[in-house]
Amino acid sequence: MPRLMLSNELWSKLKKILLQHAIYNKPDLRITVEGMLYRMRVGCPWRDLPSAFGEWNSVYKRFNAWSAAGKWLNIFKALLVDPDFEWVFLDGSYAKAHQHSAGAASDQSEAIGKSRAGNTSKIHLAVDAYGLPIAFEITGGEINDCTAAPQLVAQLPSAEVIIADKGYDSESIRQQIKAQGARSVIPRKRNSIKGNTDLDRGLYCYRHLVENAFARLKHYRAVAFRYDKLKRNYESVIAMACAFLWLPM
Repeated sequence: MPRLMLSNELWSKLKKILLQHAIYNKPDLRITVEGMLYRMRVGCPWRDLPSAFGEWNSVYKRFNAWSAAGKWLNIFKALLVDPDFEWVFLDGSYAKAHQHSAGAASDQSEAIGKSRAGNTSKIHLAVDAYGLPIAFEITGGEINDCTAAPQLVAQLPSAEVIIADKGYDSESIRQQIKAQGARSVIPRKRNSIKGNTDLDRGLYCYRHLVENAFARLKHYRAVAFRYDKLKRNYESVIAMACAFLWLPM
């Protein structure tokens, strides 16, 4: 039997949330969810899913259906119980797109683009003061942090202070943060006339919390490397990983 990820305590908590999101309580529900988590952890093709999790095609079809309905995203949001919005940290990180993730039969953008690393997707992540993920956006690798920031910041109306690196150095982003009633801690670039005399350097030192969150998420191979053709399926993988970090809380 492959190594499982859900203890009885964690499954009891997760099962209640699954049922609240109109997921039918079939006898094989737990082992099906374990199959999805296994694939997230090891990054194997669906066809190579161990038979202990049931028929691979059944697990994939259920994952795909939940993804199309946005259920994993909703489950992640349901697990966000009392996040600490005193400090919120933003950053972006690339995920190398596997060659099999190309060629989706879709007329929509699937968030795969060219960057220095080749075909990549980019995860734009926000974490709370404890370093736990609270929001994310997926774009193609060619999209810079400033371009994706407005959509990410808009998901953080309760934030008191938003901390980010020089990649977010933009007056429009600072104005958006101020309009939401928050304070920005973003260093200005070297050629800036205003300089960084007003930068809260002590608070900026804690920006490693978002980098730590990326390290924890990229422990799962299907997060670190994109294998999914569809953007919504890759978003569901990220949501699963973020939900699993919140599950013990």
